[in-house]
Amino acid sequence: MSTIVTPGSRPNRSAVHRYLLLLWHDKFATAAVMFLLLVFFAALFGPALFESASNRINLLARNAPPLSFQHGWTFILGADSLGRSILLRLIVGAQNTMLLAASAVVCSLLVGSFLGFIAGYRNDWTSAVIMRVADVVMSFPSLLLALIVLYVLTPGIANVILVLAITRIPIYLRTTRAEVLEVRERTFVTAARIMGASPRRLIWRHIRPTVTPTLITIATLEFAFVMLSESSLSFLGLGIQPPAFTWGAMVAQGQSYLSTAWWVAFWPGVAITLTAMSLNLFANWLRIVGDPVQRWRLESRKKTS
Repeated sequence: MSTIVTPGSRPNRSAVHRYLLLLWHDKFATAAVMFLLLVFFAALFGPALFESASNRINLLARNAPPLSFQHGWTFILGADSLGRSILLRLIVGAQNTMLLAASAVVCSLLVGSFLGFIAGYRNDWTSAVIMRVADVVMSFPSLLLALIVLYVLTPGIANVILVLAITRIPIYLRTTRAEVLEVRERTFVTAARIMGASPRRLIWRHIRPTVTPTLITIATLEFAFVMLSESSLSFLGLGIQPPAFTWGAMVAQGQSYLSTAWWVAFWPGVAITLTAMSLNLFANWLRIVGDPVQRWRLESRKKTS
C-alpha cells in the first residue's frame, strides 16, 4: 500500500531529531547543555586522568597567579596555597560535586514522589499524616536543619547526602500530591477505574506518565539548589572532609586568600555559578518542550525564522 504525500507535507522526523532541533533553536539552552556535557565528562574521566596530578604539592608554584605557564599548561588558572593546579582540581572535584548532588536529588525524588503518590491517591488519614510530617520538615530552613544534623553527626559524604535528601523530600511530596489529586479526576483515569483497573495499575500506567515531566523539571532545578547547599556546608566546614574535596570545599579553602590570591576561591565559585545557571536554563527548556502549547509556539517560531 503506497503512502499518499500531500503537497507541502514532510516525512515525520524522529522524536530525538525534533528535540535536537528545538534545542538548537534555543541558543542559551544549547550553550547550557554543552557546558553540562563538559562538566559530565570531567566528572566521569577527570579523576582517572588527573587525580594524582591534582594532589601533587609544588611549593615553588604556591599561590601562582593565572596564566602561570612557567609551571606548565595545567596552571593556566593558577595554583592554591600548596602549589596544586586549580584547573586539575576543578576537573577532579567535579566528580564528588556532581555525585553528591545527584545522589541527594535521586534519593529525595524517589522517596518524595512515592509518598506523594500515596498521599494524592488515597487522600485519607494516611495523606493527612504524611502531609503533617512534611510540614514539620519544611518548618525548618533546609540549611539550618542540615547544619544541626551535621553538627550532631560526623560530617561525611553519606551524611551530607542523607541530610540534603531529607530536606528536599517535601518539595517532591507536595508537588506530586497536588498533581495526582488533579490527574486522578480526569476522564481517562475514571474510565480505567470503571473498567476495573487496580490502584497500582492506575498509578503506574495512567497517572505516573502525566506527573513525571513535572518531577523531572523540578529535579533539574533542585540539582542546582542541592549543589549550592553542599557548597555552603563545605564553606562552613560541615561538608565533605579532606582528602576528598568538592568545588564548595575549594571555595572554603580559598576564603583566607581573597585579598592576596583571589583566584583560589574565584574559579571554583565560577564553576558553581555556571553549572547552576546551566541547570536552570536546561530546566526552563525542558518545561517549554514538555508543554504542548509552548512547544508548538517554539516550533512555529523556528519554521518562520
